[in-house]
Amino acid sequence: MNVELFIARRIHFGGKADQGKTRITPPAVRIAVAGIAIGLAVMILTVAIVVGFKQEVRDKVIGFGSHIQITNFDSNSSYETAPIHVSDSLLDMLRQTHGVRHVEAFATKPGLLKTDTDFQGIVLKGIGSDYDWGFFRKHLVEGRPFSVTPGRMTTDVLISRHLADLLRLRCGDSFLAYFVQDDIKARKFRISGIYDTGFSDYDHLFVLADIEQIRTLNDWPSDAVSGLELLVDDYDRLDETAERVDTLLLNRRDNAGNTYFVRSIRELNPIIFNWLDLLDLNVAVILALMMAVSGFTMISGLLIIILERTNMIGILKAVGQPDRSLRRVFLYISSFLIGRGMLWGNVIGLALCWVQWQFRLLTLDPSIYYLDAVPIRLSIWSWLLINVGTLTVSLLMMLAPSYLITKINPARTIRFE
Repeated sequence: MNVELFIARRIHFGGKADQGKTRITPPAVRIAVAGIAIGLAVMILTVAIVVGFKQEVRDKVIGFGSHIQITNFDSNSSYETAPIHVSDSLLDMLRQTHGVRHVEAFATKPGLLKTDTDFQGIVLKGIGSDYDWGFFRKHLVEGRPFSVTPGRMTTDVLISRHLADLLRLRCGDSFLAYFVQDDIKARKFRISGIYDTGFSDYDHLFVLADIEQIRTLNDWPSDAVSGLELLVDDYDRLDETAERVDTLLLNRRDNAGNTYFVRSIRELNPIIFNWLDLLDLNVAVILALMMAVSGFTMISGLLIIILERTNMIGILKAVGQPDRSLRRVFLYISSFLIGRGMLWGNVIGLALCWVQWQFRLLTLDPSIYYLDAVPIRLSIWSWLLINVGTLTVSLLMMLAPSYLITKINPARTIRFE
């Protein structure tokens, strides 16, 4: 029989025996349990929101630019690019590269979108029949994606809701776009669909069109593109995959002698990804503060319980109960309180996460945060790690105050009740 556990259960669950006495334990216990519950709920919410925010923003940046881009080394940072020439052997080699999930061609061309009353600067992004529509299908609010057929050029385009509202256009409407080459060239396009990602920096800019439109505007041959976009299997191994692709293309040239330039999405958008990395520091600070608050409330609760049970401790010491055994009794009591607090903390934290995930009650300004609502993303492993970490840290913090038991003198405590 575990004597320490038996005594701990009697103290924790059998406290109603002394109803005639004024007791300080219930308020102290409630405060300690509330501290654990609130701290754990805040930690769950913090991790869920920050992880959700990072993944949502990251997915949107990748949706517009893929994981890895291969362009002409001589291209500048503008959207008016120097082309590379793509062969079937190059595409096959990239598709067979370990870690690469999908390969697609693209081309970009800056221009001016104009209606009878308004105009707006845009970037026409040309895509081919190999384009992965998954991202834009998810954010499509009206119409449908257009079809790209090799050998046949379509005038259908996909524009953002911001551009559509700004220029008062709807699905099925046509508009003129102007492009400056050696002279000004005009093209008429028809809107097949309208998207809204909430990422204002890109929504205000990109119009998706047939890649043949850009080849025609630039007088490029059929194998010329601004670059290739690669999607990878595992984002956590993005740098490793990008380095592998860079090594493959290091000594290769296209049929025009151009050098390939391989960059990951993190290298293409360093400001955004450095900003997202800084959020990890915020999470670490919040978790540390919440664990500290929870731990100190538990310490104060345990000290009060020990002081209240001083007479009982003295009696047990007098009959031969060792200090180590008595410390174990109060550590059991601490674990009961921590367990109760963690139960309520999980209930509160997970319930709030579910409500926000389901109903999106807390909204954001997309022009500032790139999202229209507070995102929630919590994996089972993150949840388990938070709980295990909270339990471990809380129990370790109970070790120091439990040493107060060794300072209690049996003769003095039995004499005064």
